[in-house]
Amino acid sequence: MPGNTDLSTESIGARIREFRLIRDYSLSELGRCAHVSASQLSRIENGERYPSEPILATVARALGVGVSVLRGQPYIQALQKDRLDALLTPISTSFDDWDIPPDDAPPPRSLDVLEAEAARVVQLRVKAEFLEIAEHLPGLISEVAITTQMYTAPGHRRERAHDLQAEISRTAAIVAYRLGYMDLARLALARMAVAAPQSGDPRQVAIERYERAQMAADNSRLDRGVSLMRHALRDLDDDGSRATRAVRGTLQLRAAVLSARNSDDDAADDWLGEATELADQTGETRDYALAFGPLNVRLHQIAAAGDRDEHAEALDHALQVRLPEDYPPTRAAHYWIDRARAEAWTARPALDSLYSARDASPQLTRYHHSVHETVATLLRGSQRADERLREFAEWCGV
Repeated sequence: MPGNTDLSTESIGARIREFRLIRDYSLSELGRCAHVSASQLSRIENGERYPSEPILATVARALGVGVSVLRGQPYIQALQKDRLDALLTPISTSFDDWDIPPDDAPPPRSLDVLEAEAARVVQLRVKAEFLEIAEHLPGLISEVAITTQMYTAPGHRRERAHDLQAEISRTAAIVAYRLGYMDLARLALARMAVAAPQSGDPRQVAIERYERAQMAADNSRLDRGVSLMRHALRDLDDDGSRATRAVRGTLQLRAAVLSARNSDDDAADDWLGEATELADQTGETRDYALAFGPLNVRLHQIAAAGDRDEHAEALDHALQVRLPEDYPPTRAAHYWIDRARAEAWTARPALDSLYSARDASPQLTRYHHSVHETVATLLRGSQRADERLREFAEWCGV
């Protein structure tokens, strides 16, 4: 394919084989460690099939690498084309101002102005406008760090400053994770972990653990991710408010997906059941830029079924969904991405769903690993790819 950036299904298999040989494992030895048959591993290495999320996680754990390493993230050539690689280093550097501001730093703007600016960046995050976010984050990270150093006495202003710091750090972590820069994502979350407890908002503490669970999953520590969700739920008391219950439900949904990837179907169903009960109480909510409610529960049912290779069930759930016109673009894109995966693996037309994902959130779709996997599946199943498939594959770098 023109524009190939080594993101195909075959390249993931090749990376598994490369690390297997470095570790001096035979197919049988790696299979025993990962609880996968040698014949299945052979098909994956030869590009004859794509590994499901549970298999990818167990193989990565057996090889001692992150899941993102086997996926080939970050997608350097595509990032360079979009100029995002050059914008990520300043974000990392800005965290150096965390406790000692530059000598020539100007006075920060007021808390009101910074909160408005942070809210604007969060809206960009909801739309996955990575380029614009990356341009604004470095200065904002430094400015908010200076602000927290101005308010050292206990009180509401100090809490507001640290709440800002937690949210800006979270945004940096999400952008870095989406683009495959895991070290930067972990650094940003470490900063959020320091700021959140000082914000006076226990929900921010729970959300930091929610984001950190994704990092644990990348390290193939799915059980650790579920444990983080249990701890977060234990520490976030149900005060009866809609916002708290929405955050608690979001934690349960993450635990459900991680349990499904860990092949613990009973636990996944239990978590989904608890989240469903909460969603019935809260209705649709968007607190903390988290879309929680009955619809998001349905979207997680699609994801969980797809992650455990039950694609017919995933598609059945997907076909029952009707997205509101004002639904957050990133969540809408996730729906179309998961639907496309289910369609591809059940021999249904999937390209329209991929284009719908691109329409909803182009930058998220371009860099989403599941999109690359689905496109590779469609290419592999076509004797001659049509023009729309070739165009989409070239656009996303497969």
